[in-house]
Amino acid sequence: MTTPFPFTAVVGQDDLRLALLLNAVSPAVGGVLVRGEKGTAKSTAVRALSALLPEVAVVPGCRFSCDPSAPDPGCPDGPHESGGGAARPARMVELPVGASEDRLVGALDIERALAEGVKAFEPGLLADAHRGILYVDEVNLLHDHLVDLLLDAAAMGASYVEREGVSVRHAARFLLVGTMNPEEGELRPQLLDRFGLTVEVAASREPDQRVEVVRRRLAYDDDPAAFAARWAEEEAAVRARIVAARELLPSVRLGDGALRQIAATCAAFEVDGMRADIVMARTATALAAWAGRTDVLAEDVRQAALLALPHRRRRNPFDAPGLDEDKLDETLEEFGGDDGPDTDPDGPGGGGGQPPAEGPEGGGDAGAPAEAEGSGEPQPAGAGSGERSPVGAAEPFRTKVLSVPGIGEGAAGRRSRARTEHGRTTGARRPGGALTKLHLAATVRAAAPHQRARGRSGPGLVVRRDDLRQATREGRESNLVLFVVDASGSMAARQRMGAVKGAVVSLLLDAYQRRDKVGLVTFRGSAADVALPPTSSVDAAAARLESLPTGGRTPLAAGLLKAHDVLRVERLRDPARRALVVVVTDGRATGGPEPVALASRAARLFAADGVASVVVDCESGPVRLGLAGRLAGELGGSAVTLDELRADSIAGLVKDVQRRAA
Repeated sequence: MTTPFPFTAVVGQDDLRLALLLNAVSPAVGGVLVRGEKGTAKSTAVRALSALLPEVAVVPGCRFSCDPSAPDPGCPDGPHESGGGAARPARMVELPVGASEDRLVGALDIERALAEGVKAFEPGLLADAHRGILYVDEVNLLHDHLVDLLLDAAAMGASYVEREGVSVRHAARFLLVGTMNPEEGELRPQLLDRFGLTVEVAASREPDQRVEVVRRRLAYDDDPAAFAARWAEEEAAVRARIVAARELLPSVRLGDGALRQIAATCAAFEVDGMRADIVMARTATALAAWAGRTDVLAEDVRQAALLALPHRRRRNPFDAPGLDEDKLDETLEEFGGDDGPDTDPDGPGGGGGQPPAEGPEGGGDAGAPAEAEGSGEPQPAGAGSGERSPVGAAEPFRTKVLSVPGIGEGAAGRRSRARTEHGRTTGARRPGGALTKLHLAATVRAAAPHQRARGRSGPGLVVRRDDLRQATREGRESNLVLFVVDASGSMAARQRMGAVKGAVVSLLLDAYQRRDKVGLVTFRGSAADVALPPTSSVDAAAARLESLPTGGRTPLAAGLLKAHDVLRVERLRDPARRALVVVVTDGRATGGPEPVALASRAARLFAADGVASVVVDCESGPVRLGLAGRLAGELGGSAVTLDELRADSIAGLVKDVQRRAA
């Protein structure tokens, strides 16, 4: 078994370590979402936490980790008698992003259930994680149907598996910990709210701290066992402190003053619902217990707000999570009287907001080498003379649904029709592998003609493996929406460019809600630039669009060819994901030899590949050349004028054109 990196050896990352420890003290806090760039010890810290959790007592032989002092009366392995049990370490179960539904919730043997009436159940990851940690790395990339199952289990503390009237239920209470890189896309609001606390992590920019990170990581890689032994004393001290805090927790008093501060803070920051108030109360109580106190102080309330509220304040997908600390202090002081917020880490009780002290090797910022990338924005091609400052986007609006014609087989989403594992049943087929969705009627029809030959003598149906039929279902898939935006001088009118950006932002909001990938290609000057490669992070696309300057010539052919190249690469990476190209231009093509002819030939590449497309015609003025409409015809798509965008007509037009093409 691999020796984990010691939790106390993680350098710095105080908020991350504190949030994890508070959940170890009080699992009712509701888990932790860790957001940050790659290489910042997110996974290292989470995996290290499991070694600090106290052992759990379980019923011997129970696959569902029932507590011997209070066994689950509905346990599939039950009934269990109350009494002594066996102790084992707390588990940390990892949920892969690409896991199947059966791997998560468990699977029923449908063949035995039909033929013998036996509930043969193979537990899944939710059963393994009961009374432990369920860890989801890259949780923002988790498929929607798995997110729904996690939401149900987190809300009810139980998992239900049902297949054609056969049902199994078991307890599933776990500490949910997720890590994510926001650049790869955001979480659905429903799942975001299920995490009790959130932490933003980043690599230190201090050379001394980075040196310490590298030194510890290299020492661990050279000899994990010896490195862990050097930190054994610190690990044991933190483990003992967790046990002591758990024992003290029931005695902690949450006074009316602290409770009023919590309620006032949640109201002041306009968080939705009441879950934030409850999470803050539990977090403040855990902070007091961790500090060895029986009273919740204002400093506990303040620290609880910093951990529990930032991710609940987002009003739309493009808002960055965060909290105005000045406003927080004013609210706490107003409703705390003389007992206002005390943020001194050396205050009473040793400071509830402090993680365990650093061990023998000093401080720093992460337990693994940080691989931070530069944060500079890409410079648009052709920048130079004629460049104008970026124009802000107009107010976004709701769009109609865009969809790609035909039926795809891409990743689950909410846009175009597709054959999926979830959705409306449209037929049946022989299963190619493991049976996941039984088509009961088709199975019975397949087995019925053979009953006499199989010697059926009782009321039960004799079912063989060859009789089983898999249900085929139709649902929705996500697509790649690739924006190709003209940023040349002919587009530089501020009012016009603001309206264009507002329309694109509106479509980006729609893409976020429908779980699409998005990409952004811009062209100006003498060449085109991939401002944002295809990604699930629509807020990153919105940020790049907002900072887009304009000016220079119009290399339309270069923009189309660049977009075609992006689609070619994406087909190799994800051949099942279909694309929709949105070209935002006035149709003009200038610069270089035969720019119009080159643009025409580039456009016909899209038509030859059958790529769904729409052109947003940004031409203005009393004399219109109709160049965008001509471009749309060569693309095999359709065009809509800029004036029609505010009426939500672009999405409707795309849908109508694609319906005619289907």
